[in-house]
Amino acid sequence: MADVETKPSHLGERSPNEIAKPRRHEDRKANHRDNGDNGDKYRPGRYRRSPRQRTPPKMPTEEEKQAAAKAEYQKLLTMRSGGTYIPPARLRALQAQITDKTSKEYQRMAWEALKKSINGLINKVNVSNIKHIVPELFNENLVRGRGLFCRSIMKAQAASLPFTPVLAAMAAIVNTKLPQVGELLVKRLIMQFRKGFKRNDKAVCLSSTTFIAHLVNQQVVHEMLAAQILLLLLHKPTDDSVEIAVGLTKEVGQHMEEMSSTIAMAVFDQFRNILHEADIDKRTQYMVEVLFQIRKDKFKDNPAIKEELDLIEEEDQITHNVELNVALDVQDGLNIFKFDEEWEENEAAYKRLKAEILGEGSDSDDDDDEDDESSEEEDAEQKSMEVKDQSNTDLVNLRKTIYLTIMNSLEPEAAVHKLMKINLPAGQEPELPSMIVECCSQEKTYTKFFGLLGERFAKINRLWTDLFEQSFQTYYSTIHRYETNRLRNIARFFGHLFGSDAIGWHAMSAIHLNEDETTSASRIFIKIMFQEISEELGMPKLQTRMRDETLRPSFEGLFPRDNARNVRFSINYFTSIGMGALTEEMREYLANIPKPALPAPAAADESDSDSVQDSTAENFGQGPITITYATETRKTKISSSTNTPPGVELFSLAAITSEARSSAYEIGVTTPEARSPANQISITTPAAQELELDQQRTTEAGQV
Repeated sequence: MADVETKPSHLGERSPNEIAKPRRHEDRKANHRDNGDNGDKYRPGRYRRSPRQRTPPKMPTEEEKQAAAKAEYQKLLTMRSGGTYIPPARLRALQAQITDKTSKEYQRMAWEALKKSINGLINKVNVSNIKHIVPELFNENLVRGRGLFCRSIMKAQAASLPFTPVLAAMAAIVNTKLPQVGELLVKRLIMQFRKGFKRNDKAVCLSSTTFIAHLVNQQVVHEMLAAQILLLLLHKPTDDSVEIAVGLTKEVGQHMEEMSSTIAMAVFDQFRNILHEADIDKRTQYMVEVLFQIRKDKFKDNPAIKEELDLIEEEDQITHNVELNVALDVQDGLNIFKFDEEWEENEAAYKRLKAEILGEGSDSDDDDDEDDESSEEEDAEQKSMEVKDQSNTDLVNLRKTIYLTIMNSLEPEAAVHKLMKINLPAGQEPELPSMIVECCSQEKTYTKFFGLLGERFAKINRLWTDLFEQSFQTYYSTIHRYETNRLRNIARFFGHLFGSDAIGWHAMSAIHLNEDETTSASRIFIKIMFQEISEELGMPKLQTRMRDETLRPSFEGLFPRDNARNVRFSINYFTSIGMGALTEEMREYLANIPKPALPAPAAADESDSDSVQDSTAENFGQGPITITYATETRKTKISSSTNTPPGVELFSLAAITSEARSSAYEIGVTTPEARSPANQISITTPAAQELELDQQRTTEAGQV
């Protein structure tokens, strides 16, 4: 029986040769015909679901978003280093989605932010900005991050030893408010020195001892710790140990000489023994000899604390007494993140502590809180009206509050906003301008922050303008009491106020620029103030302002016109300070001042008797008066360019000699008509009378 060839049907049965071939479009079309569809109306997209029939995607809830964000953040934390790159924007968005403060992920993010912030503030601190960095540092939770603070400051100090005094000053300030932070830092430095000493790590020992020395100078730790380290290093001296000891002694020597001279004497005796007996290198011997010379010079090139870093009052210092050889707990667990179940309570507690440290008040946005604060302020005002403190405690507290508010502000606008919230008692308004000027004067160099602060206050209200004008007159009258640096800062401060028109220029009426009413301090003050005004306005505008007719009466003291001597002094002064253009009108005035007439030169002639012309002789109407000495026969004639009546002779008083003052005076008119004996007036002095009596007695004696 012959095999019947079977063909694949259209129902989907395919031969083995056609299995690998794709199904054609005709086959799909044939299938549709068998199912009762019209093959002519076949369209490939006919049976697709229309958009209206689609079900909208389900939006995730807030809990689901946070759960997804937490899971992704946890995945990033557990990812190996060098794995997938996460863009910063994506990371910030991911962190923003996690808002649950009780979750571990949120606290970990806060921990990372705290670590970065503390590290950044420590790395950018220096001598000039330490006063501004420390308040920012207290804004971070140093109680929670005290381990991070100690680790970061130790790393920064080891990387740059010349910055050790600045970092020690920062640690000393933190220690005054948070002693547990300072104690932890000292313990970790001691432990670091122990490990470095055992491992013979010279770099670690050098950095640790340098930091400890400056902490001793700042009185964070007792000087006994430095003495123990020195005795340990010098017990079995080597070149490295002696070098480290010399470096430590240079830094802490002056402090030890002042605070504990006995310890200093023992240390230098040990150095002397090493210099004479120990077998050390020549270089090390030279270092010890240099150390003795430094001690001989009273450590003038190695002061314990530089003036710009002496920021802590003695009564605020807290000194820890930690020994070198005792067991220490350095609390390494504080360096890593730990979940805190009472995170919010601890953050609120530190916020209150921060407000107490920085002297800030907690601001509330609720109206109820504001009403409560206003009622408390009213009660406080009533109590202050009832109780009068005669010990000036309230004034001291007020000035302290103003000072802390100013120094803790980073921008003038923020400082003005905070100072306006201070409740100034009645009659204490002048304390605010006074404290602003005092804070400005105490800076090492002038800071425009204070000028902008004073300008904004003076432009807020007329009250503050008048107070700043009164303050200018007060400071100018007492400027001789201030040293040169403070004088310079005050002058530039008021120069900024005048240049910005914050206070009226009529306040300059207090200045009287002459040799008698100025001192060296006031002249320096005027010079620096006008230079600051010139920088603010420019010389053309300053000239225009000086020539303003409405202000001219206020500038009479600066540009006097009472006499030529004061005019010349003012011209010379402004010319010497480089502002001679302000004195153009005064130069014209000085050139047009009428000069006094000088007396005519005299020509002397000899004659028989001495006579003189008196200016009062015109009252007699008889011509000049002639004074004739009875015992003299010389006469001096004066030639004059004035109109003299004919026949009148002029005589000089120079003919009167001391020899003729005891003779009789004969006064007469020298006109020809008045030369008769009848017109002669004879005046006899007591000396002449005695002379005549002596002559008479001599004559009578001769006759007898």
